[in-house]
Amino acid sequence: MPPDLSVQLAPKNKKGLLLVNPVMTASGTFGYGTEYSQLFDIQRLGAIICKGTTLKPREGNPQPRLVETASGVINSIGLQNIGVKAVIKEKAPIWAGWRVPVIVNIAGDTVEEYRELAGELDGVKGVSGIEVNISCPNVNAGGAAFGADAGAAAEVTKAVRGATSLPIIVKLTPNASDVIGVAKAVADAGADAVSLINSYKGMAIDTIKRKPVIAGITGGLSGPAIKPLALALVYEVAGSVKVPVIGCGGIATAQDALEFIMAGASAVQVGSATFSNPQASLDVLEGIRGFMEKEGIKKLGEITGAAQRYK
Repeated sequence: MPPDLSVQLAPKNKKGLLLVNPVMTASGTFGYGTEYSQLFDIQRLGAIICKGTTLKPREGNPQPRLVETASGVINSIGLQNIGVKAVIKEKAPIWAGWRVPVIVNIAGDTVEEYRELAGELDGVKGVSGIEVNISCPNVNAGGAAFGADAGAAAEVTKAVRGATSLPIIVKLTPNASDVIGVAKAVADAGADAVSLINSYKGMAIDTIKRKPVIAGITGGLSGPAIKPLALALVYEVAGSVKVPVIGCGGIATAQDALEFIMAGASAVQVGSATFSNPQASLDVLEGIRGFMEKEGIKKLGEITGAAQRYK
């Protein structure tokens, strides 16, 4: 019998958020899922998180807004997206026919915008959950400020919780002085799960032109460079909150994913690795399955949080 990789990410929510396996795609790296459906069988994944969605369409930040760096990439996309109404009209009907659940990542500049976004998505066929982005480091206002403060993060979470019955995941920033405090605050405010981490604030300078490479000066650093930092935060948060934790940050291989799972993550998100290997998420999934078969592990829960025992 093959190993059981299933995971429930919203055990206290009436709707629940059951994934057949723990491998998800990270927001902003997988489009709306449709872009990759011709490259491999995306239905085999645990879940897809679509790119950040705002109330109105956004053009994003000026170019250049992406640069490679040592073991990673810095991006300053600025939440370019088609807006929530277009997502509901154009994308959700497609998702409704998929087996893999799709979670919509939302971002706003005010608490009211988050509330309105959640209300718009509530009850929409094809939408299985909401990921609340309070952690984007490359926009000038809104989300990132909410993620840095426990009180503000809790306020946004309460607003979203009051506007929808969908499972809620709150995505946390590492650019906060007390990530554990923020995690506890959003869990107490109604989050069904938390995901971490979003990218670190970073920059690159063109030494010939003597100027920042990114038009917006700074952006979000992601990729293998941040994995040890992300892993440590996931370990600390998973040992401090009573809701499921989703690990993200530099995951490119099954080995990476297994470390996050053993640190306490119930599921993982594959992000920047998709840029160099479009089917990275599927490779990670197959690697996890192979590891469990080799080690004789029947259920994913047997190794989830295994490293927490050594606190």
